[in-house]
Amino acid sequence: MKKLLQAEAIVPFLISVLLINNLPIHFAWWVWIPIFLIPDLGMLGYLLNNKIGAFTYNLFHHQLVAIVVAFSGMIFKIPYMELAGLVMLGHSSLDRVMGYGLKFNSGFNFTHLGIVGKEKHTA
Repeated sequence: MKKLLQAEAIVPFLISVLLINNLPIHFAWWVWIPIFLIPDLGMLGYLLNNKIGAFTYNLFHHQLVAIVVAFSGMIFKIPYMELAGLVMLGHSSLDRVMGYGLKFNSGFNFTHLGIVGKEKHTA
């Protein structure tokens, strides 16, 4: 089941890339690298504790949140808001393709797709 969930995550990633390319705002190709990594700022919550870290990480990686932000930007004609939602959607989808899912409060390595990282090998 994990592999199926990972495989199907490629679809929203591709959709986000296509929609980003059709936005009225354009950047040089290298600007996309830091923009695409912005959702990982949600990991900073782990500096406080696992519960806050899981909440902030999941907020920045939840696909429904991403779709609501992108759709709101589309409806209200705010291209940067639409971009933010599409980046969140693409980033979270690519994370899921690579096996990184939404986090549980028990720690960063514990996700809805299973255990990742060093813990995986010791569990």
